[in-house]
Amino acid sequence: MHDFYREIILEHYRNPSYKGTLENSSHDHCEDNPLCGDEICIQLYINQADVIEEARFTGHGCAISQASASMLMEKINGQSLSEMKKLNRDDMLEMLGIPISATRMKCAMLALKVFKMCAYGLDNVELHQLEEEEDDW
Repeated sequence: MHDFYREIILEHYRNPSYKGTLENSSHDHCEDNPLCGDEICIQLYINQADVIEEARFTGHGCAISQASASMLMEKINGQSLSEMKKLNRDDMLEMLGIPISATRMKCAMLALKVFKMCAYGLDNVELHQLEEEEDDW
């Protein structure tokens, strides 16, 4: 079963969904993982009905970080922002479908971190406070 998910991860890495930029984004944020050099930028267009009408990402890095960004964009496009704000670490791990080692966890969670910062309009200090409150990371 893990081989199946590994293939899905490689497919998202080689042919990512929703990779690119938006001309009319309403929210955007970029972060990197200085330990390994992964970088992800996410742009969202959230309409007046609080729906993520469009979401795109750009970036570079390992297969795990880029595949998780691609999978996350597939998940959030066209969805309610308030519902997608509830996504957590377990949801990302379920999307990836393979065990993630402690050394690769930051790679796997980078897209979720960037999305949350973008969606909430937070900086790193505020995100840390949110993480402590939610305790779902």
